[in-house]
Amino acid sequence: MSRNLPPESVASALEEAVRGGLPATIADLSRLVRIPSVSWDGFDPAHVEASAEAVAQLLGDLGVFEMVTIERAAKPDGTPGQPAVLARRAARGGAPTVLLYAHHDVQPPGRDEDWETAPYEPVLKPTGHGERLYGRGTADDKAGVMAHVAAIRALTETIGELDLGLAVFIEGEEEFGSPSFKDFIVRHRDALEADAIVVADSGNWDVETPAITVGLRGNATFVVTIRTLEHASHSGMYGGAVPDATLAAIKAFATFWDDDGSVAVAGLRRREAEVPDYPEAQLRAEAGLPAGVRELGRGPVLDRIWNQPSITVTGMDLPSVQNASNTLTPVIRAKISVRIAPGQSAAEAYAAVTAHLEANLPFGAEASFDNVDLGEPFLVDTSAELFRLAKDALTAGWGRETVEMGVGGSIPFIAELVEVFPRAQILVTGVEDADTRAHSPNESLHLGVLRKAILSEALLLAAMNAPAE
Repeated sequence: MSRNLPPESVASALEEAVRGGLPATIADLSRLVRIPSVSWDGFDPAHVEASAEAVAQLLGDLGVFEMVTIERAAKPDGTPGQPAVLARRAARGGAPTVLLYAHHDVQPPGRDEDWETAPYEPVLKPTGHGERLYGRGTADDKAGVMAHVAAIRALTETIGELDLGLAVFIEGEEEFGSPSFKDFIVRHRDALEADAIVVADSGNWDVETPAITVGLRGNATFVVTIRTLEHASHSGMYGGAVPDATLAAIKAFATFWDDDGSVAVAGLRRREAEVPDYPEAQLRAEAGLPAGVRELGRGPVLDRIWNQPSITVTGMDLPSVQNASNTLTPVIRAKISVRIAPGQSAAEAYAAVTAHLEANLPFGAEASFDNVDLGEPFLVDTSAELFRLAKDALTAGWGRETVEMGVGGSIPFIAELVEVFPRAQILVTGVEDADTRAHSPNESLHLGVLRKAILSEALLLAAMNAPAE
């Protein structure tokens, strides 16, 4: 038995419903963006609670769910996580159930002076390639929330009463590492059980070409503390004879890479897979790489991003320039982020990097590790029927052939979904494009991409709602 996209009459009605509902969708999205729902420690959790309440209201107003509730689960230390929204309607007549995932929390805004508009005030601007809505969370991932909401709206407006079972999980702490995710899906396993899972938290090839994500790199992040001295000492009195921790760290971290920037850590593996062409000019434009700065690594650009490991020192605790004194620093802390190629376990990669670091510490420096966070890479089963149906839906919704795309970033909780729901087919889609600048100042959403993403999801849900042939 197989499923196909709905007939042209239904598809046209869905497209009309999505277009007609777009102003309301943008207004609802703008209301969500105005809530500064940063889930990180040190930010007001009341904003995340307000965001969860707003999302629950949106889902409840659809009138299709038998249950809409705000729930919390436990983090590994036993403390409660951030509020998530859970909704469900039971399938009827033997129809399948689809779980729709997105998250309503956002990254911190960063410095206000780096934004061209206020981070939490959505602003619509015309560009050379259509209108964009600017603001923190416009794309990552409150647009994912609204893609689900708007697709269900269009579906019920067009089809009416549904046989399709629907579960919705809108997480409240994805940007903070999803610490309570595993406990949440185990605790609510029955409500979340589904035949298919659609994760709306990825991107597209460009604003005209849809993509479906087939591979994600994993991650291993940790904090390393490097010590060389028992206490700070005068740099004039002892400099040149006594190593400080900054010198030890610089020399040790430099061994992570070859001269061309390729990772040089034994035990970190790459994946062998074909990649589409991606011109250097496009990389420079999208990444903000100036003409005088060379690229890193070897091989095709997308192979380096999708299939090879990378290591980044994302932060260091050092005296600031303003507070610098003439002393040898006895100890420093640094945060290391390792991206892991699909096919290698996060634990194996973490062990390889820490062993490398310990073996390359100069001057007898000491190192210790804490704040370890591991996330597994993921490969989609592209042979599954549902994957084919999702590609067809994206192609129909965008009017252009869908690209199968890897992603250099990580969504670690997908491995947990696979563990808890092993029979569900997982699809990774999204509303982002190369100019979205997720996590960065001036984050934005292309409204044409939003409309096409909504239509594609509505077409997929309509196909799942219809009886199998």
